[in-house]
This record gives sequence, structure tokens and C-alpha cells, in this order.
Amino acid sequence: MQTKNDLFKEHLKDWLKTKNNRKKRSEIAAHLIFVTKCHPKSVSRTFKRLQLRDPALAEKRGRPSYYDHDVVHAMRDLWEVSDRACGENIHPMINKYITVLIRDSLWTHDDVATNKLRAISLRTTKRIVTKFKHEDGVRKHGLSGTTPSLLKNIIPIRKNMSSDNVPGDGQLDTVAHCGDSLAGSFVWTLNYTDAATYWVQIRAQWNKGQEGTKDSVIAIRAKLPFPLRGLHPDSGGEFINWVLKDWCDQEGINLSRSEPYKKNDNMFVEERNGHVIRKYLGWERHDELSVLPLLNELCDTVSLYTNHWKAVRRMIKKERVGSRYVRTYEKQPLTPYTRVLAQPSISLGDKEELERVHETLNPLHLLKKIATLKKKIYELTKVARK
Repeated sequence: MQTKNDLFKEHLKDWLKTKNNRKKRSEIAAHLIFVTKCHPKSVSRTFKRLQLRDPALAEKRGRPSYYDHDVVHAMRDLWEVSDRACGENIHPMINKYITVLIRDSLWTHDDVATNKLRAISLRTTKRIVTKFKHEDGVRKHGLSGTTPSLLKNIIPIRKNMSSDNVPGDGQLDTVAHCGDSLAGSFVWTLNYTDAATYWVQIRAQWNKGQEGTKDSVIAIRAKLPFPLRGLHPDSGGEFINWVLKDWCDQEGINLSRSEPYKKNDNMFVEERNGHVIRKYLGWERHDELSVLPLLNELCDTVSLYTNHWKAVRRMIKKERVGSRYVRTYEKQPLTPYTRVLAQPSISLGDKEELERVHETLNPLHLLKKIATLKKKIYELTKVARK
């Protein structure tokens, strides 16, 4: 049995064709009024409503979209290359991403879409990227494995560490990959974050013993593009001990610690714990020693991708206005790689070596390698637990 809407849909095309023929429209209206018993005024209103609902018949108003489907599709590929960064952070990297992808024959979009993307504004980038974003659900929080050391008095407290520090003066923290329990032995990740350049270097280790932590610091030091001058951890026992203290004294490295019960004293490294380690290594428990080499390969790959291809927008100022805080950020987000090159205190030789490494990297290849390593770790862990 046909409904009222079905009858109106059957006559919609005839109604639209007779726009200038009042006699014909009157006949159509009279027929529908007789069949549906509707009010005469509702005839034109019902046809109008159906017209607006039908995209094939609806009148399209306004100028055509400049950033069409091809541009949006190309932007989505860049968004994936940036590992789904926000609009502010992806915008300064668009030209760099496109250049590298074209160089390695991985760019499949035409010249029209490419040129539009190269000239796109920040505002439009944010609007397009916002459509791509989706809610990730409730973020899972890890368990804390930090306990104060009895030797904490040997390490001085340093306050107000800022981005004005020289490169090589960074913060340290450990992240537990324990799942839902801190019991037993498992993998920890040591995170070094440079305060001046936001350079991140991470290293996986078995448990967080004093010797193991020192060895991880030595491995991190070897991969930094600048000399290591200072370490600023929290008051955990893996850092506040004679093993690390003696090594720092021998190497001429300044060792300080954050003030207890001041959660924002280690703000640089704490932020990178979530943005880097938790994002790529997750919250899963890694309690199989056999996966440690693969985890360290993953850490090295993640460090390369984050430092060379992930732009960071630093907060410049924070002030209280009434009952709220107003934060001012950099207008131009920069990658840690770019910040290192801009530092006058870093030697020309170190910068040239870093540029040589940068020329060999491709963000898409690094992301694929990260995905491959994560799959291998999962499969190896699954086999080891059987």
C-alpha cells in the first residue's frame, strides 16, 4: 500500500517540470488533495521538503568547493604520514612530506591537488583535519613504579627547568610496560627528552636496576646528535644512586632531580611519555626477555620518526586571567630536527651528520616499519607465552 510520501515522490518530477505552468500544477495538486485528503497548503510544502531531501534534485547554491574530493583525499594521506597529527602541527610539514613522497615515488595525486595543498592555509588545514579526527575513547593510564630513594640527598634539586637550557640538558623518566600488575619482571622504557629542542630518545630495558638504567643512558647518549651535558630525572631509585652518580661525575655530566610532589617539574619528559611511548608502545605487558631486542629496534625507529617528522608546538607563555589560564603557543610548530639545526651552540659537524641522516629517511617507510615491528613483537610474545 502506497503512503502519502510515496504518492508525492511519484509526482515530484512532474511538479518540478511544471514550474511555470500553473494550470498543470493545479491539476497535480487537486489529484493529491483528493487522494491523500491533505490540506491544499501542504502540497507545495511537501514537494519542497522532498526536493531538499533529494540530492539529485535539490538546487545547489553557493560557489563550488575549491578544495574538492581530490585535495581532501591527498590531505588524508598526509595526515596518515604525520601519524594523525593535529592541523597546527601538520601544516608546516606539508611541503616536506610531499617532497619526500615524490622523491621516493610514493605520491599518487595529480598536480592540481598537489599545488593546492602546497598553498593551503592553516585555517583550512585545521578544518579538513578536524573532520578526520575521531574520538579514541577513554585513555588508559599506566601504573606508577616510582619510589623515593634513600640516597636522594646526594642529588641536588633543580627548579624552573625551561626551554632556554642548552641542548644536551634533558629530563629522564621510566615508563612501565607492566599491563595491569607491577609484580614480577618486565620491560621498562627509559625516556630522554631534551628541554631545548624536544629531541626524544627512548630505550627499552629489562626491569629498572641501577646498572641497567646506566647502560640505557649510555646507549641513549650515543644516539644523540649533540653532547649530553645534564640529566634531570625524578626521585626514583633507578636514578638517585651511586652507580649513575659516579658515572655522571666521571663523564662531566650534571645530575639533578625534580622537586618531590611537584608533578609538573618534569613537564617535558612527562608529556613525551604519553605522546611518544604510550602512543607507539602502548600499555601492554612485556614480560618476555626475548622481545627486548625487537623493542629496542622499535624504540630507535620511533625516535627517528618523532624527531625528524613530527612537529611540536611549544607553549611560550602561560598567565592567569581571572579564573582561568591563558596559554600562548608558537605560531610555527617545528620538528626537533629543525630545532637542533637552529641551535648555535651545536657544532657544524654534528649538524651536517644529522642532515645526512635526515636525507635518507622517509616518514611513510618509518611508519610501515613501526607497524611491522609491533606485529613481530606481538607474534613473538604470543609464541613465548604458550
